[in-house]
Amino acid sequence: MLLSLFFAVLLASAPGCSEKIDPIDTPSDSLQQNESDISFWLTQGDQKVMFQKQNTILNFSELTETGIAIEVNDAVGYQVMDGFGFTLTGGSAELINTLDEAVKQSLLQELFSIENSDLGISYLRISIGASDLSSKEFTYNELAAGETDPELNAFSLVNDEQDLIPLLKQIIAINPEIKLMGSPWTAPTWMKTNKSFVGGELLPEYYTVYAQYFVKYIQAMQAQGISIDAITVQNEPLHGGNNPSMLMSAAQQLDFVKNHLGPAFADNNLTTKIIIYDHNADRPDYPITILNDQDARLYIDGSAFHLYGGSIDALSQVHAAHPDKNLYFTEQWVGGPSYFEGDLKWHIENLIVGASRNWSKVVLEWNLASDPNYLPHTAGGCTSCLGAITIGNRVSRNVAYYIIAHASKFVRPGSVRIASNIPDLLPNVAYKTPDGQIVLIVLNKSNLSQTFTIWHKNKGAVVSLDKGSVGTFIWK
Repeated sequence: MLLSLFFAVLLASAPGCSEKIDPIDTPSDSLQQNESDISFWLTQGDQKVMFQKQNTILNFSELTETGIAIEVNDAVGYQVMDGFGFTLTGGSAELINTLDEAVKQSLLQELFSIENSDLGISYLRISIGASDLSSKEFTYNELAAGETDPELNAFSLVNDEQDLIPLLKQIIAINPEIKLMGSPWTAPTWMKTNKSFVGGELLPEYYTVYAQYFVKYIQAMQAQGISIDAITVQNEPLHGGNNPSMLMSAAQQLDFVKNHLGPAFADNNLTTKIIIYDHNADRPDYPITILNDQDARLYIDGSAFHLYGGSIDALSQVHAAHPDKNLYFTEQWVGGPSYFEGDLKWHIENLIVGASRNWSKVVLEWNLASDPNYLPHTAGGCTSCLGAITIGNRVSRNVAYYIIAHASKFVRPGSVRIASNIPDLLPNVAYKTPDGQIVLIVLNKSNLSQTFTIWHKNKGAVVSLDKGSVGTFIWK
C-alpha cells in the first residue's frame, strides 16, 4: 500500500535517517513506467538517495564484453531462501503499539505487505520470554524463591499478551505466510544453577521439564493463531553476561536436543524446526560437534549465527561439514548513533551478500524498533541498539531499514541464490525468484564511482554506482 500523505509527513527524518519518505512502487510497475529491461533501486551512502527507484534506462544488448563485469548465471543454483527481516523484540512491539492506530496500520502495511509491495518482510525472530530489549525480565514460568513447578502448571503467556501477541496477529493478517522464529534468552530461573536471570546454566534434572516448556510455548502460541516455524535452543549460549542470558556448552546442548527436546517434539507431533547454536561465527566447531552426533542430528534442521565475532565465511565451514543442514543468520545490531555510510557498507557486504553467499537461507538484522534513547531495554541490556525504525514524537527510518529493504522487497521466499562472480570492490549476490525474475544486489565499497556491465545470457547492460552505494537490479 502506498503511504498516505499524512503518514509521509509523519515519517520525517532524524539524524542518520532519510530526508524524504517516498512512495514505494512494485518492481513490475517500475519496469512498465521506465520501459527498461532492468529496474534499479538505489541507496547512496551519503543519504542523498534513500531506497528510491531510479529512472535510468538499463537495457540488455549484445555488447562486446570489456572492463569490469558481473556475470549472472541462473543455471547454477544454491540454497532456497526463507526470507529477510528483523527481530520483533518485546520493546519493538511495545513502541509500535504506542502509535495512533491509523499510523500503526500504515507502518505495518509498509513493513509487511506483499500485495501492496512495500518492504514485504518475510521473516521475524521473537524472544521466548524476555530478551534484553524488553522492558523487564520475565519467563513464562517464574515462581517465588524456593518454589519449583515440574508440571509447568503456572506456565502463562501473560507478559506477551499486551503487546507482542496482538501485534503478531495484526502482522499475520497482513502477511499470513510470514515465518516466525522463537529464541529464548533464559530458562525460568528456578531451573538454573544460580536462580538468576543473568548467566547460570540449566540444571540437568530440569532438561526434560525445559523441553516441555518449549512444547507448551509452541502449543500456546498456536492456540493464539500464531505458528512458530522454528526455535533456536538458546540465544548466545556462550555469553552469560547479558540480562537475561544462560550458558549452554555444546555438550550440554547436544544432550538437551538429543535426549529431551527432540524426543519431546516428536512425541507431540510438532513440526517446528529445531535450530542449534545461535551465536557468533568464531565458533563453527560448536554446531559441527552437535551435528556430528548421528542421533542428535535427526532432530535438527540447521544452525544459526551472529557476527559479533569471527568471519562470515565460517558458515561455509558448517555447510561443508553438514551440507544437508540449513544455515540461518539471526542477529546483527547497529550501534547508535549510526554512521550511515559505514554501517550500510559493512552490513550489505557481510550480511546481505556475505551470509547469503555462505549458504544462509535467512538474514535478519536485530531490533525492529527503538525510541530516540535506545529504549526499552532491561537493566544491563543493550543501551545503544539502534532500531530499524525510531519511534518517538515522529517515526523515522534508520540504516537497518534500508539494508533489509534492498533484499526483502524483491527476494521473496522460495527464491534461489544463483551464481555471480565478484569483481574487486563490488560485492554482490544474485537470486532467481519464484516468478522467474532475476535480482542482483551490488555494493560499491570503493571510494570512487564504478561503472560495470551486468551480463546475463550473453547480453550486457552498463550501469554505474556512486561510491558507498548499494543497488538492487531486477529483470526478467
